[in-house]
Amino acid sequence: MIRIALTGSIGMGKSTVAGMFRSAGVPVFDADAVVRQLQGPGGELVDRIGEHFPGTVRAGTLDRDCLAQIVLADPAKLAVLETIVHPAVREWREAFVNKHSDAPALLFEIPLLFETGGEKEFDKIIVVSAPAEVQRGRVLKRHGMTEAKLASILDRQVPDEEKRRRADFVVETGTDLSTTEAQVRDILVCLDLASG
Repeated sequence: MIRIALTGSIGMGKSTVAGMFRSAGVPVFDADAVVRQLQGPGGELVDRIGEHFPGTVRAGTLDRDCLAQIVLADPAKLAVLETIVHPAVREWREAFVNKHSDAPALLFEIPLLFETGGEKEFDKIIVVSAPAEVQRGRVLKRHGMTEAKLASILDRQVPDEEKRRRADFVVETGTDLSTTEAQVRDILVCLDLASG
């Protein structure tokens, strides 16, 4: 089994590219989706987060925007949150691997792969990238996103240029969708995962 990590900075198009691999029959583990589930209504981490971050949980619901404001402003508090979230995500990831143990390849969409030192756990790394102005335009369209919040997020992420340097493959998403799809097909062929 080939373990493939898919990463890239915010707004680069990771989810779109992951969807292309999923359509090609490669099971995809989406770390962000798992975090949303763990922190969502009835999520197993809501109470623990509420204990460590008073005021972020009301009536059993985590206010993710409030939590983000707290941790983005304080690296020590972000580190505390990570000690809660990362082990839980790892458990879900292991369950995903066990569920798909007969698959020839698995893709793991992990936004903070390099930031958490997780790249050593994978056979191949794909970095999704786009020009800075394209990235900025995409991210600023998101609900609740501001220039200041984007700057804070980018300050905590490994620069795109460095991610590209450390990748086995780079998928460019600043062009049209068909070009991105062609790049994904080429990677599937290169990894001997293309069907037909």
